[in-house]
Amino acid sequence: MTETTAPRSSFALSDWLRPGLLWLAISCVAALAFFSDGVTALLRAWQLPEYSHGPLIPVLSALLFLRQLKEEPVRDGPVTDRWPGVVLLIVAMLFGALGTLSGIDDLVAYALILWVGAVLLISFGWSQGKAFWPPVLHLVYMLPLPGVLYFKMSTWLQLISSELGVFFLRLIDVPVFLEGNIIDLGVYKLHVAEACSGLRYLFPILSFSYIFAVLYRGPVWHKAVLLLAAAPITVLMNSVRIAFAGWIVNYVGLEHLEGFTHFFEGWVVFLLCVLMLFLLAWVLLFLRRDRLSLVDALDLNTAGLGTQFSRLRLIEPSKALIAATALLIAGAVAVQMRPEVQTIQVDRTPLTLFPTRIGEWRSDGPTPLDPAIARSLAADDYISASYIHPDSSAPVQFFSAYYYDQSKGGIHSPEICLPGSGWEIAWLQREDIAPQLGLDQPFNLNRAIIQQGNTRMMVYYWFEQHGRRTAWDFAAKMWLLWDAITIQRTDGALVRIITPINHGETDQQAEARLQQMLKDSLPLLPRYIPEA
Repeated sequence: MTETTAPRSSFALSDWLRPGLLWLAISCVAALAFFSDGVTALLRAWQLPEYSHGPLIPVLSALLFLRQLKEEPVRDGPVTDRWPGVVLLIVAMLFGALGTLSGIDDLVAYALILWVGAVLLISFGWSQGKAFWPPVLHLVYMLPLPGVLYFKMSTWLQLISSELGVFFLRLIDVPVFLEGNIIDLGVYKLHVAEACSGLRYLFPILSFSYIFAVLYRGPVWHKAVLLLAAAPITVLMNSVRIAFAGWIVNYVGLEHLEGFTHFFEGWVVFLLCVLMLFLLAWVLLFLRRDRLSLVDALDLNTAGLGTQFSRLRLIEPSKALIAATALLIAGAVAVQMRPEVQTIQVDRTPLTLFPTRIGEWRSDGPTPLDPAIARSLAADDYISASYIHPDSSAPVQFFSAYYYDQSKGGIHSPEICLPGSGWEIAWLQREDIAPQLGLDQPFNLNRAIIQQGNTRMMVYYWFEQHGRRTAWDFAAKMWLLWDAITIQRTDGALVRIITPINHGETDQQAEARLQQMLKDSLPLLPRYIPEA
């Protein structure tokens, strides 16, 4: 964008009908078509309570951009450093194409942010456009988290909220017992579910604290404190809410809990967190020598934003902009004309028909999961059965959950589920046990010991995908992306076997049971979890 004079704030139609803006408008329309799957993913995510703040993020980022533009002088002469923006655009389109081909819409949504950065670099050039990173980075807060990361964060925040909530209850002499995410008040068990994890408040608070830190006039470490404080403040306030709910159950009555919960869900906790951020900013200001007031420390001046907006009409029809528009048009045409992604549904036997006899192992048949657990698992098919061997001193539980399509969610790792059920993971390591099983191909799984009170159990679990055994859930997701593109399959399963460690029994003896069960059941799995 070459600017020879400072623009007047004018909104006459003739001032905006310029070739540069026309090319930019065409480029944006083509981008919406190319990244349409990502836009759809955003609109779908914004309907969820934890992402309901999403539509506000682009608006706030636009205001941050106009505010930032006030600090950038009008440039004279030609702009020669636009091509880094074209390079970034190509990277954005590659990520978008990867998400589109694999059917993982969230990846296309992430690519949208790279596209926004590319547009700014093309319009303003590298030397000036790179200064607009704060509003571009702020767009991250409109994105849904990857499913694996979301469930890990949710479970972690649930556990912290539960621990702190119980701590506060004990401070006010409320008798309580904690088992995982379940707070036992005697007369009532309060379950700290996903909605109570704090994620519903965490995402909008993180966005607010980011803007707060950008607008704050002060040392960088002050900005860092304000930004990083959002997460602990949110967890703290959520724990206070949980503790207050426990106090109501214990002293006021269970019938009053629902009204309290509805009152405090949503923006009430958000507003309390905002007040705490302002209080933290006031404390930081108190430590400063200049003794600025909070009003003076926050750059809330919105004057002149209209004038800055009018600078957009001076965008030139540069070669870089025309090339970027051509790339996006070609990409949009290719996306719209592509055949719809069809994941292959392979023939398989339902896990409900998994045999009750495996070698010398015997089972009384599958055991249905608790309805709440089954809903959280959201598997298309599962088996949970306990097997006894005549030569074993304890049973082995075999569990597997199968998903036809994992591109929109999928498997929950036991690292998430077990702590939420009250089990503590005392020890965990990932290992290739192919040598112990006498296999030629790698067999990567997780070996863990979990405990609850005096009860200890040995666990094997892994992710089974198309003949590939993976121990790490993030690696499983990466292979899922690869398989979606190369073989059009997004199905997969979790397999877990578990056995108690009896009193007086060594860990090795318990593990020997798992390995025996694994050897006997492994040849059966391809019928129920197809490899090819």
